[in-house]
Amino acid sequence: MVSSPVKRETMSAQISVLLRRAILTGELGPGEPVVESALALRLGASRGPLREAMRQLIDEGLLVNVPYTGTRVVDISVQDVNDIYAMRTCLEQFAFAQIWDRRSDAFKAELIALNRALKSAIDRQDHVAAIEAELDLHGLAYAYAGNRLLLNSWTGLRGHLQMYWAAHHNAHGTTGPKRESHDDYVKHALGDSLAAMQQELSAHMRRGLETTKAFVESRKESLKDNGPS
Repeated sequence: MVSSPVKRETMSAQISVLLRRAILTGELGPGEPVVESALALRLGASRGPLREAMRQLIDEGLLVNVPYTGTRVVDISVQDVNDIYAMRTCLEQFAFAQIWDRRSDAFKAELIALNRALKSAIDRQDHVAAIEAELDLHGLAYAYAGNRLLLNSWTGLRGHLQMYWAAHHNAHGTTGPKRESHDDYVKHALGDSLAAMQQELSAHMRRGLETTKAFVESRKESLKDNGPS
């Protein structure tokens, strides 16, 4: 996928898309080095657009610069999974508390449309589109909260969630979440009880947590036994 040539007029944007897809599908695995010279050769790209694309993915949290080592795909640990679970549960519960009495018809219509977009990506078996659609669905409450610090926290978490969900989907052997996975989330988000929504948020985010942690741990053990590929 990352060996496809790209047009020069949109070089940086295309490289970002190609690299993001390669990372989220596992073509570039967690911890794998991303060598600028090799990528430039494979993509037929100059160093400037390539560096710009890599900087964007570093900002998104998908790549990381390791001192004396170079740029690598971000790895995710069991501790990371625990931290992400705890952080996003608190943030999203707070976001819904902020917007609960201000949920407009526009918010409700957009939430339903985003769930349809997620199901469409799942039906197409488009792993990356499903992750993006899931992020958009969960991000809606933050966008409507009108709290800049809260939105910045969500933006910072978004890249880590991409890696978390990629690991989660791999753990379940799927190309995305189950088709009905957000139906209860949407039902409660449109309902009358904030307490019921807060309860659903906690349960929704807890589902699959242990499976994902087990997958990440088994991958670590495999790398320890066999060495990185």
